[in-house]
Amino acid sequence: MSRFRTRTRPPVALALPALLAVAFLLLPLIGILTRTQWSELGAHLTSPGVVEALRLSAVVSLWALGLSLVLGVPLAWLLARVPFKGKALVRSLVLLPMVLPPTVGGVALLLGFGRRGLLGPWLEGTFGITLPFHTSGAVVAATFVAMPFLVISLEGALGGLKQSYEETAASLGASPVRVFFTVTLPMVAPGLIAGAALTWARALGEFGATITFAGNLPGTTQTLPLQVYLLLQDQPEAATSVSLLLLAIAMGVLIALRGRWTGTPADRKAAQAPPVAEEPVPTAAPEPAKSAAPAEPDASGASGAAPRDGGRWPLHATVTGFNRLTLDAEPGTTIAVVGENGAGKTTLLRALLGLTPRAHAELRLGDTDVTTLPPHKRQVAWVPQDGALFPHLSALANTAYGLRARRVPRAEARARAQAWLDRLGVGHLAHRKPAQLSGGQAQRVALARALAARPRLLLLDEPLAALDQTTRARVRHTLRTHLAEFGGVCLIVTHDPVEAVSLADRVLVLADGQTLQDAPPVEVTRHPRSPWVARMLGRNAWQGTASEGGLALAAGGRLVLAEELPDGVPALAIIAPEAVSVHRERPAGSPRNVWPGTVREITALGSRLRVLIGSAEAPDLVAEITPDAAAELGLADGVRVWTSVKATEITLVRL
Repeated sequence: MSRFRTRTRPPVALALPALLAVAFLLLPLIGILTRTQWSELGAHLTSPGVVEALRLSAVVSLWALGLSLVLGVPLAWLLARVPFKGKALVRSLVLLPMVLPPTVGGVALLLGFGRRGLLGPWLEGTFGITLPFHTSGAVVAATFVAMPFLVISLEGALGGLKQSYEETAASLGASPVRVFFTVTLPMVAPGLIAGAALTWARALGEFGATITFAGNLPGTTQTLPLQVYLLLQDQPEAATSVSLLLLAIAMGVLIALRGRWTGTPADRKAAQAPPVAEEPVPTAAPEPAKSAAPAEPDASGASGAAPRDGGRWPLHATVTGFNRLTLDAEPGTTIAVVGENGAGKTTLLRALLGLTPRAHAELRLGDTDVTTLPPHKRQVAWVPQDGALFPHLSALANTAYGLRARRVPRAEARARAQAWLDRLGVGHLAHRKPAQLSGGQAQRVALARALAARPRLLLLDEPLAALDQTTRARVRHTLRTHLAEFGGVCLIVTHDPVEAVSLADRVLVLADGQTLQDAPPVEVTRHPRSPWVARMLGRNAWQGTASEGGLALAAGGRLVLAEELPDGVPALAIIAPEAVSVHRERPAGSPRNVWPGTVREITALGSRLRVLIGSAEAPDLVAEITPDAAAELGLADGVRVWTSVKATEITLVRL
């Protein structure tokens, strides 16, 4: 892209007011700079009164910042993460000090915390604390007016943080508090720093609420802004010098932040080293050395003890709500969950995790009923589509996260994590951050992290969707190898028929949150009970009702069948693309299902071509032919053709 942008001359009606606004804001600052007696600046700033006021301002502003962090950070998290009635009112209360006149704020503080206020007499009588006309009162006043800057900035950062990071950490066994301090706060650090800086600067410059609530006592409540107010009466030159100091501090904060008011979280920048290129996954993943793989922990996280249930955990789940189904599976079973968008696939996974109010799962893993347990105690590991690797942690630290959350000692957790990374072929990337990994490498690290936590149930939400075809094949091979050794049950949400057939022992087809089909991949491939699944498997699927030796199609038209069904029976006609013949003229001979149509699209599939043909007399039809046949027929978009299907080539599935 060119560095040069098209220059647009702004209209005078907009440019002139904008320039006046800049001049309006700049002129007072220029006034301070031009009226400052630079030769006397040092003497003014080092006078005893100014030094004492500066010291007190630093103490008050730092205490106000600390109090704002203690109270404001949880409040920002509550506003960003927890839905509750009255949230709009609470947010208005947070914003109120920003629009309230400072002196009104001081009066409100007096009526609330003063000696005759609502809480003041109790504070003084019980704890001997008197806030007005005391340094602590100045801290309270500064906190009152400055804390909103922290809350607003941090709430914006939390709102921009994908919750999948926190949910994934919970699925690895981390408690909500641990998730907050090890995942949430590090990832919103820019917003927290920006809010803290603005809060400190605002507390340093607070005047109105302080003088109203805490008074103007030298050495006790007389902060630097109050000192400026006094100096204006007797020494205006000194007041200008102190004002310049406060102006410099404020500008320094703004320049340091460089406009990052909300501190929206972003993935950490990659280090200077480039991402490591994908490498082929070995056909047989090497087993880790015994010294590198200590004994696995039991359910409680203690090492060295044999896991309960012998390390084999069957699954029984009854899901209600949006999803309504019962799921039973033996240990070592892998289930592919497929269905149209909105069928309830991800909702099912989140219900098993205990993360959604849309559906509720009564869940038993092995001998343990985990229905009432919070997500971090269920031992259900989740790998979302993007992997959700924590960007501030290395691959090794990511993989060890679940073990550390279960109180496994650091050295042991890192040894186990390294062993899992080695098994998945990414051990040499242990000290790289996620931004330095390719897509396939990141997915293998995410899988290693989930398996290292020793879950009883493994949930994979389209884990290979973001990968290219070559990388997908490699990661699929790795995944198949290690799922064969997994002692629990694995559910994989996928839209890829190759994944469903090659990875799964069963295919669970969902429609509107309910089970439409639950069968081995071979059965689903031969007799799909869903038009969507049939199309996902590359077949034509026409829904209709049996009538007079044929099938009356729901989309219009009629299909002649070799197999007879009783009239009125709903059925699905499955037609393989290779069973569809394409002609330029109406074919003669045995085919009884013949329709005219128009070529809409031609796509390559390996060494063959798939031709989408639309017709006014039948639903859209996909035919698969060779490139030579397409050339001989002169096929191209918009070309009119005839299609035919033999009745014996149609498979019927009763619905």
